[in-house]
Amino acid sequence: MYSKTKTTSSIETCSSELDALKQALSQADAVVVGAGSGLSTAAGYTYTGERFERLFPDFISAYGFTDMYSAGFYPYATPEEQWAFWSRYIYWNRYVPMPTDLYERLRHLVEKKDYFVLTTNVDHCFQRAGFDKKRLFYTQGDYGLWQCSVPCHAETYDNEAIVKEMVAQQADRKVPAGLIPHCPKCGAPMTMNLRSDDTFVQDAGWYAAAERYDHFVQAHQKGHVLYLELGVGYNTPGIIKYPFWQKTFSNGDALYACVNAGQTAVPKEIAGRSLCIQADLADVVRTLGQA
Repeated sequence: MYSKTKTTSSIETCSSELDALKQALSQADAVVVGAGSGLSTAAGYTYTGERFERLFPDFISAYGFTDMYSAGFYPYATPEEQWAFWSRYIYWNRYVPMPTDLYERLRHLVEKKDYFVLTTNVDHCFQRAGFDKKRLFYTQGDYGLWQCSVPCHAETYDNEAIVKEMVAQQADRKVPAGLIPHCPKCGAPMTMNLRSDDTFVQDAGWYAAAERYDHFVQAHQKGHVLYLELGVGYNTPGIIKYPFWQKTFSNGDALYACVNAGQTAVPKEIAGRSLCIQADLADVVRTLGQA
């Protein structure tokens, strides 16, 4: 079913594929960027190793956590401790300056094209890097938003001010009880606006972005469309990967390009109109940006 034709394993060995991708970017009538967690990892948002150990030494010492992601699911005994962890998690992954300029480099590659970004990332990096917010669809939520945990209504709330206050005032792995957020309508605890179960709130902004994305892809069913998939794995392939394959198959002039540090593959039906580059994303974007 799958082909690994045209797949390379490092930036040094994929010059022909990179040249082909440069040409595809230059000639594309439209570019649809599909971005997964691998892109943010390449930008410096690592959730394990040195960065995790530097930002969460107290939680690691107390619970033996090995990574930031799994620590977010731990059943903390009190909301004061839960929000001490999550406020720090949000702060470092959403509000501090980005570790590298990868997203800005990516913007320079597409900003003069007719483009749209579909992403499962929730760190808001695209908008922070200057991408047009009307050309972005964050399908899985945003670290910068809270929602009612019930939820009793379909609204989300900006959390920047309270998160920064929590980070400033936390001590002994706890935030002051007075900072714990509650729903302004029903009084239930607030929670992150992240898609993890059927309580995820799709607010008015979510639906507006979904509609803009749908209009974009409907307007570009024909012509030289580049479906550029960056750092997308197989956690939620039905959001980006499979639709990109299907749209490429349906449009004989489209090209599918997959760039990932890990596994890359493509269905045999579109192998002749696909580029799969297994290499460091930061290196690839940097190379594509060179004259």
